[in-house]
Parts: sequence; structure tokens; C-alpha cells
Amino acid sequence: MLHGNPTWSFLYRRFVKSLRESYRVIVPDHAGCGLSDTPSEDVYKYTLSSRVADLEALLSRVELEGPLTLVLHDWGGLIGMAYAARHPERISRLVVFNTAGFLVPRGKQLQWTLRIARDSRLAAWLIMKFNAFTRLAVRLGCRARPMPEGVRRGYTSINDSPERRRVTLRFVQDIPLSEWDPAYAAVLEAQNGLAHFAETPVLICWGERDFIFNRDFLAEWMRRFPQAEVHRFPKAGHYVTEDAFDEIIPVLKRFLGRTISN
Repeated sequence: MLHGNPTWSFLYRRFVKSLRESYRVIVPDHAGCGLSDTPSEDVYKYTLSSRVADLEALLSRVELEGPLTLVLHDWGGLIGMAYAARHPERISRLVVFNTAGFLVPRGKQLQWTLRIARDSRLAAWLIMKFNAFTRLAVRLGCRARPMPEGVRRGYTSINDSPERRRVTLRFVQDIPLSEWDPAYAAVLEAQNGLAHFAETPVLICWGERDFIFNRDFLAEWMRRFPQAEVHRFPKAGHYVTEDAFDEIIPVLKRFLGRTISN
């Protein structure tokens, strides 16, 4: 289970409790996120390529029996699918929440608020000084109902230092918009690798009130994976895992139960 930005493994806490009796559930924190170490940028580059390399290192060292089911949200989609493109033989199923595994869909543009966060010095200062990206995300990411205060603290309190907030900023700044951006090659690798999974069981659970990963991204997933089982949650936002957990978990259990991991 791979989280994105500005979240951490906390995103999947209820999924772990619901699935751990039947499945081995591995939920890493990306470097600088959650309870992980935050290495200096002198020794660690906070880029998509680094994240994929971290996942490769982890899964090469953890003793696993059988193939993998990837569960993906936000940046976790690109990290996971870039890994999958390199190791298609290891992937048996995909579970997709609001995310991307490809470049911004043709004819579309990056949502303007995310572009400002990516390119504006003022936005960078607000993120570093006030943890603005995380605080706004927990306010705007749940649309079916406000995120409970305790859950908001779970997401925001972890980014309690400039070092942690810089990691959040680096994720945003790494969004590739042209072939000259550092992450472009890794995203293109993920996108090209999607063809490996034309017959792979895919479950898509999508919050339709996500203004970042909007219906254009959902349409692109469906175009690339016409075999996918798709569940739309019209009232849910970007944090569909929070907004619609009670509806998603039985769907996910049925999907895992009837698709053979081989």
C-alpha cells in the first residue's frame, strides 16, 4: 500500500486492521514522510526516481511469498506503477484510489492551485513556514463530511519541522510538466509499463469530488484498463479512503477474494 503527498502510512490505518488477518499488508512511509527518517538533501534526492529505488530496495529485502497486489493513492500511483513497469512479473492485482500512473492526460493542464504550489515562491514559503499544503489538504480533501479533528492532527502533526515540510514541497516541485523535468522519464516509464497489465485484475475506487485527480484522470485509467472494476463515490473527495472507507472495504475484500493472486 503506497501513500502519496502530503500523507503517510496513516492513510491506510483502517485498511491494515481490516485486512491483516487474511493478507500480509506492507505499508511503507516514503523517506521524509510519517515516521521515516528524513535524510539530508546532500545524501538523498527527493525525486520520483529515488522513491522508486527505495521501493525496489524494500521489496528485494522483505521475504515475500507469491506476487504483489499494489494499492495506490496520489504519488503512490506513480511510484507503484514505475516499480511495476520494471517488475511486471511480480504484480498480480492493482487497486487504484485517486491517483495517476501516467502523464497529465492529453489536452489537459495541471490544476491551477497545484501549479501555484509547484512554482510560486510565496507558496513555498507558506508550505515551509505554516505547513500550508498539509493543512489545506486535510480541509479540502474530504468532501462527503469534514475530516474529524483527531484524524486531521494525525496527518498534520507529523509535518512538525521544516525538514518534513521541505519533503512535502519537494513532492510538489517534482511534478513533471515537460520532458526537461527530472521526474518526466520515470513517469513515462510508468506510463509505458501500463501495457503489461492489460489482463491484470484492477479495482478502481474513485472520489468524484477531487479537484486535483478529477474525472479526466479516472477516464484515463478506464481507457487504459477497460477490464477494471470501477466504483465511483460521488460525494467523496481526494481522501476517498477517509470519505468512503465504510463503502470501500467490503468492495475491496470481495475483489481480493474472487481474484486469484498467482
